[in-house]
Amino acid sequence: MTDTSTHAPLPPDLSRYSRQVLFVDLAIGGQRRLMQSRAVLFGCGALGTVIANTLVRAGLGHLKICDRDFIELDNLQRQVLFDESDIAEGLPKAEAAARTLSRINSEVCIEPAVIDVNPNNIERLSQDAQILLDGTDNFETRFLINDLAVKTNRPWLYGAVIGSTGLCMTIVPGRTPCLRCIFDQAPPPEMNPTCDTAGVLGSIVNIIGSLQAAEAIKILSGREDAINPALVQVDIWTGRWLNMNVATARPDGVCSCCGLREFSYLNGKFASATTTLCGRDAVQINPGTATRIDLAQIARKLGPVADGEIQHNRFMLRARVGGHDLTLFPDGRAIIKGTKEPEKARSLYAKYLGA
Repeated sequence: MTDTSTHAPLPPDLSRYSRQVLFVDLAIGGQRRLMQSRAVLFGCGALGTVIANTLVRAGLGHLKICDRDFIELDNLQRQVLFDESDIAEGLPKAEAAARTLSRINSEVCIEPAVIDVNPNNIERLSQDAQILLDGTDNFETRFLINDLAVKTNRPWLYGAVIGSTGLCMTIVPGRTPCLRCIFDQAPPPEMNPTCDTAGVLGSIVNIIGSLQAAEAIKILSGREDAINPALVQVDIWTGRWLNMNVATARPDGVCSCCGLREFSYLNGKFASATTTLCGRDAVQINPGTATRIDLAQIARKLGPVADGEIQHNRFMLRARVGGHDLTLFPDGRAIIKGTKEPEKARSLYAKYLGA
């Protein structure tokens, strides 16, 4: 039963949420449940900062923030929890976000984790969370989250933005299709633009992140009946807004993840591997999935962001992007020169190749 007794004086611990509990579909009962809930956020960039900001202001009980990256100047256009002082201090995103959020709402427990999420640690990182939040920038991690959600029967919120468009979907195992029902495989890098190659408007980030946060509030406040089960697509430039019915995206039992319960990403079968190359100030990345990529299309994709000329033939592609030298091979393998840190190399790979 929904608690609608919002006209009596509020207890002191609810006073900051007075406007929120006036919303009859949430009310005091829903707010109390939200304040006792726990969530884990994977990725604290554009979408992640919007999701975290909204949920912490709403009174989420506990939020763990997992992110491997540091803040750069071009992040500030769309990543709402950071400012120039964070860059000057050299803060990682998870730590900077936690500091800002603690100033916004000191009643929420914020737990930052500066870490590269992978099959070896994702279960530990999310062991107490009731919901999994997607603020990532690559399909490999999203499929990993999807595996974990289905295996442990926990809801998660998918989101993605590029240019002026965005997608989001609420995934509740056993009730809605999972991500692998919709996208059985990640698109190849040449067909998968990223914010660093195609750009992104901050306004679409705020819309998609807010939709994800709203769905999280429904679930954590006990109103799972109110979720939107559609795959939502928004184009902020044209004003186009679609709710796509994906209920029958894949026949029952056919999906490799939620049907056959093959958790290939969680088991590490498709995890990308990194190797630090001795004496070369470089890291080699081997993608976990076998693929052939079109180097000519990758060259066109990187053209607007590359420093200088891109060289490529049918054997390899060479370009300088983000201050690092990238060598890419047709099987998706890459050597990133200018770092010895595997996490940094993986981040660059995701930024510019979208894998």
